[in-house]
Amino acid sequence: MSVQKKGGSGNEGGRGLKIRVKTARKRSLSSTLWLQRQLNDPYVSRAKAEGYRSRAAFKLLELDERYKLLKPGQKIVDLGAAPGGWSQIAAKRVQSVDGKGRVIGIDLLDIEPIPGVEFTVMDFQDQDAPDRLKAMLGGQADGVMSDMASNTTGHRQTDHLRIVGLAEMAIEFAREVLAPGGFFTAKVLQGGTEQTLLSNLKRDFSVVRHVKPAASRPDSAELYVLATGFRGGAGG
Repeated sequence: MSVQKKGGSGNEGGRGLKIRVKTARKRSLSSTLWLQRQLNDPYVSRAKAEGYRSRAAFKLLELDERYKLLKPGQKIVDLGAAPGGWSQIAAKRVQSVDGKGRVIGIDLLDIEPIPGVEFTVMDFQDQDAPDRLKAMLGGQADGVMSDMASNTTGHRQTDHLRIVGLAEMAIEFAREVLAPGGFFTAKVLQGGTEQTLLSNLKRDFSVVRHVKPAASRPDSAELYVLATGFRGGAGG
């Protein structure tokens, strides 16, 4: 990989120099731009420095700091947990490493172990998945989190519908496993139909809002729906 650092005379007052990546023969322009963005992303650097599996960990950190979602002793479910950044944050906040809470990460892929997290390979859309999850937890969950995103096609409307569809399936799962008072959060994209998603959530949660954490890239259409105060339902 060939990189160039773009900066001034060295009197930048602590600002990092921007790294520019040259396009290699076997690397497409889009791949080069992605790599350049990663190299210049402060959250990627922080994730590596602080031992987090992904930059996404900072999104959950911000959500928790603003809305006080995670508390010691809670039972938390992380849907589509790979590579495990959100599970890491949840484990620290509910103190599952000390045996006070439980964090279960669900994914179709195997995930390298994380202290305080129980990972299981499962399709949360399976009919018996909610009952299996509650059996693992020994009861209902206090929170269901989803940072899942479907594979992108490059077609904005199609990608939007896909990710909203994933969020809708995650909501149905949450209704089956959440305890009264529990919370739900999931990634969506701006595009119009997320308003229908909010209306859906408002039927079962006291407060529903859209949130865009600072760690979400400014040029991204990414948003998170956050629903708190589950009123109870199929899982109650």
